[in-house]
Amino acid sequence: MKAARYYDRGDIRIDDVPEPEVAPGTVGIDVAWCGICGTDLHEYLEGPIFAPAHGHSHPISGETLPVTLGHEFSGVVYAVGEGVDDLEVGQHVVVEPYIIRDDVNTGPDSKDYHLSPDMNFIGLAGRGGGLGEKVVVQRRWVHPIDQSVPLDQAALVEPLSVGYHAVQRSGAKAGDVALVGGAGPIGLLTAAVLKAQGITVAISELSPLRRQKAVEAGVADYALDPSEVDVAEEVRKLTGGKGADVAFECTSVQVVLDTLMDALRPTGVLVVVSIWGKRAEFDMHKLVMKEIDLRGTIAYVNSHPATIELVESGKIDLSPFITGKIGLDGLVDEGFDTLINRNETAVKILVSPSGKGL
Repeated sequence: MKAARYYDRGDIRIDDVPEPEVAPGTVGIDVAWCGICGTDLHEYLEGPIFAPAHGHSHPISGETLPVTLGHEFSGVVYAVGEGVDDLEVGQHVVVEPYIIRDDVNTGPDSKDYHLSPDMNFIGLAGRGGGLGEKVVVQRRWVHPIDQSVPLDQAALVEPLSVGYHAVQRSGAKAGDVALVGGAGPIGLLTAAVLKAQGITVAISELSPLRRQKAVEAGVADYALDPSEVDVAEEVRKLTGGKGADVAFECTSVQVVLDTLMDALRPTGVLVVVSIWGKRAEFDMHKLVMKEIDLRGTIAYVNSHPATIELVESGKIDLSPFITGKIGLDGLVDEGFDTLINRNETAVKILVSPSGKGL
């Protein structure tokens, strides 16, 4: 089968690789669609980061470079391993793409398996990936999704789960006002979760195309241009002088972090969703004087079932966020190049490893 393999920084190749073996307790999936994530771009430009470097095999997967990429994917079950009796061939599924030690509690009541030692991701640290035609995944990480949800939209459940977990971490509730810093894919999907839960959403974003997408997709009540208005002042006007109840930093940009701190009401909550590759400066005095709660968030933990329910129920429509579809052969030239050099023009570019559906 064909798969996109990450060899090193700037080096992705489309290889012919053996089909994976469906072992006991695992599920064989024909990949329908796989999204290109910002993490994939970071690996390509700056990595290896999550991917295990040459000569340093990952402590759980045991793999080193090259690895198959892709961790945002949907597909159809083509085989089930011995002991798997609650899924069947032909079922539509999405994957919670974790690589986690076998002795970690990943049960439905766990709130911290995503923070366990050496945690990593399918499609970054081994065990195949969604940018291959087929993948075999442990049953625990496979989530069925109703066939009423198109498989292209189902591929966005993984990044939507990031937004869901971030909103959970914030404690936001219906009637609150949220400010989202950045209308990239994660900012938009976080906003979608907020709107689905009855929260008023303002987004701060420089790009007119991204602001337009936020409004057209119905995930922002207000789309503010920080080059034209004082975002914090505008948010105070919208809230009777109070400020936002919660804010989400989705850019890893210093000025955005500062703006969110200014725009929050006293005792507000600031959630940092983006991955920062550098140290940030932080106004501790403002944190203290406003009694701001600062919270980090990473990925998701037992978030997929509730996220899937939001999509299956129609509370979130993922179709507006799909802005391109390509085959494996166009992964770098059409996919990565667009997202690196013309990212204003795209939200989520989906890849069909088999070419079906193009």
